[in-house]
Amino acid sequence: MAHEAEPAHPRPVEQFREYLHLLARLQLGAKFQTQLDPSDLVQQALLRAHEKQHQFRGRSEGERAAWLRAILASTLADAVRKLSREPGQAKQEMLAALNESSSRLEAWLADQRPAPAEQAARHEELFGLAEALALLPAEQRLAIELRHLQGWAVPQISQHMDRSIPAVAGLLRRGLKKLRESLGD
Repeated sequence: MAHEAEPAHPRPVEQFREYLHLLARLQLGAKFQTQLDPSDLVQQALLRAHEKQHQFRGRSEGERAAWLRAILASTLADAVRKLSREPGQAKQEMLAALNESSSRLEAWLADQRPAPAEQAARHEELFGLAEALALLPAEQRLAIELRHLQGWAVPQISQHMDRSIPAVAGLLRRGLKKLRESLGD
């Protein structure tokens, strides 16, 4: 008998693409995004997931998302390790960082619904947010991700993006407006 928070038909791993892409962008940051393409890394992670589908033992969307985050962490750690030619960046560190990013996403969507029956709805919101962010113009998306998902201050974003503080504020305002329209809030 299925738990009521579980979907009748599990979401195919491909439908996690935008969620994983968002996490990859957040983890790679400016340091590696010029050398590594988050889209390529997500594609590699999804291919690994398809190859290892038989190893997945979970039943819920949350367990599937955690399994995919672990695969993405391994993929990112391998890519960063090859790029830096240093043995330092451990897979566990990357997984912890991805889980932290995922927690920030969930906190941003928090709305006083802690009941387990609401977990499926929460995951739908996470995936919807990732998809809505992917539809934003690149500069609006970057400003929102840095401000709301990485906790940067507007002056930091301004310096990073080589934009004035009012310009960054405008990007944030327009981007959040588009997100609200996309998400129906």
